[in-house]
Amino acid sequence: MEIDKAVKECDDSRLKTKYTNAIYVIKRALALYSIQEVAFSFNGGKDSTVLLHLLRAVYFLHKAEERISQDVSDGENIFPIRTIYFETTNAFPEINSFTYETAASYNLQMDIIRLDFKSGLEALLKANPIRAIFLGVRIGDPTAVGQEQFSPSSPGWPPFMRVNPILDWSYRDVWAFLLVCKVQYCSLYDQGYTSIGSIHDTVPNALLCIRNRNNSEEKFRPAYLLPDGRLERAGRVKKYTSPVCGQLSSVSNGLKIEDLNSNSMLTVSIIAVGDEILFGSVEDKLGSVLCRKLHSIGWAVSLLVVTRNDIDSVAEEVESRKSTDDLVFIYGGVGPLHSDVTVAGVAKAFGVRMAPDEDFEEHLRHLIGEKCTGDKNEMSQLSEGIAELLHHEQLPVPLIKCCNVIILTATNGPELDLQWDCLIDSLKSNGDLVLMAAFVSKCLATTLSDVEVAEPLSKLCLQFPDLYIGGYRGSRKGPLMIRFEGKDLTRIEAASQSLCEKFQPGAFSETK
Repeated sequence: MEIDKAVKECDDSRLKTKYTNAIYVIKRALALYSIQEVAFSFNGGKDSTVLLHLLRAVYFLHKAEERISQDVSDGENIFPIRTIYFETTNAFPEINSFTYETAASYNLQMDIIRLDFKSGLEALLKANPIRAIFLGVRIGDPTAVGQEQFSPSSPGWPPFMRVNPILDWSYRDVWAFLLVCKVQYCSLYDQGYTSIGSIHDTVPNALLCIRNRNNSEEKFRPAYLLPDGRLERAGRVKKYTSPVCGQLSSVSNGLKIEDLNSNSMLTVSIIAVGDEILFGSVEDKLGSVLCRKLHSIGWAVSLLVVTRNDIDSVAEEVESRKSTDDLVFIYGGVGPLHSDVTVAGVAKAFGVRMAPDEDFEEHLRHLIGEKCTGDKNEMSQLSEGIAELLHHEQLPVPLIKCCNVIILTATNGPELDLQWDCLIDSLKSNGDLVLMAAFVSKCLATTLSDVEVAEPLSKLCLQFPDLYIGGYRGSRKGPLMIRFEGKDLTRIEAASQSLCEKFQPGAFSETK
């Protein structure tokens, strides 16, 4: 069979592995269900085109093994797996044309359904003994979250088994297969479309745009030249932005973006992961540095907590913060060791599984060589469907953002400085960061006792509720430090002056 031969003779070891795994899933499904009990959902897109040819490969390889019709070319055989096509008025004409041409070329037994997906399935399954449906779902698709290669239909839907042979395939794998096998695909992909939905929500991917010298005409490179497969859905028109998983600047602390001014307060939670910190073996120096950096851009830290190197412990801390308007920074426990559980803990907090990320794996391969490649590279697994990579040219490996959680990999001050600068640069360039007025502070030192200043300080806090006013000592016998923190220097000066006036002159001295 030409598909099987083309893949096995190519030099792409990754594609060979993905192909072999997909073939195994299909064969397993056909061992569990008869031909009459399975169907294939075809929509004319690149993923379902790949799946079509994988199904054809399995079927005709099976026929060859049984020594039936070995001398008949593939195109002259009737493909027996029932093919479902949901035809809608919102589909691109090119998709419809390609679908019907493909059906004719490969003798597909195609059921055309003009109802919505759920109603159409109910009618189809009621009229036919279908128990399983092959789908071209891939990790990264909105519908892929929580699915396995064999997944029962969701509650409330007609009962059937969803079979996902290419679930672990990436954008790169799809195009490697189509180009290696030299099969036809929808012409829209040669016009810059990288992920095709309806005519109302799909445009060519701007990342493939080519402009002529006078900038008057736009042309687009074909889809298989997209350098970063994670951006395949960049051509989908967004109708709304989720306040949790969308841009950080859309909604923060219940404030609308137009209400954010220099005096507004945006909050951050910081989670450090490390048994070594809890045992007292090492001192957490990153937390205080990160707090100062956040204050420098006007963000207030509402929580700084240390948790164990345990997936459930990490998940519990993230779970308690994920539904808030806080941005969450988490560091520690990132790497290849058994105790590096932060990424998995974040995934558990959001109720998603870990899945390989092709883009992240490429960065890791360049960083640590071929020691971690393919299925053995556990570090390349990220939170399925919600992980976003924050790239920067100065970072060897991008930072990871999962909804409102940013995972830092820094282990010391210089690394944190670099990651912070790159993070701010990346978020600012994407419009995902609200820069507020920086916090300013003033510190007074006194030899007065805590008892003497306690009542005046309490009254001062009521008088200046917009400021943080606190006291601490560096040592039991050292001076008492009174710190004023806020965003309005005039208010800080007024508060410190008010305190000084309550005591004899010289009772307080300004210090850093």
